[in-house]
Amino acid sequence: MASADIVAMPVAERLKLMEALWDSLCAQSASEIESPPWHGEVLAERTRRLDSGEDGVSSWKEAKERIRVRVKAG
Repeated sequence: MASADIVAMPVAERLKLMEALWDSLCAQSASEIESPPWHGEVLAERTRRLDSGEDGVSSWKEAKERIRVRVKAG
């Protein structure tokens, strides 16, 4: 299937295709899927920032509220 074929599909069909692709990737063993090096770099930086106190964590409830406020502010 070419990219042009995908673009021509209705949105609902493209979403179904995307879900099928995602499901097929999730079914694979994690050892079969290699993360790019930059993933490790981002995780290491985030861990460093957490450990140093530069960043903190928040509950899912707090995070959702921040997102709601941003969306309303547009």
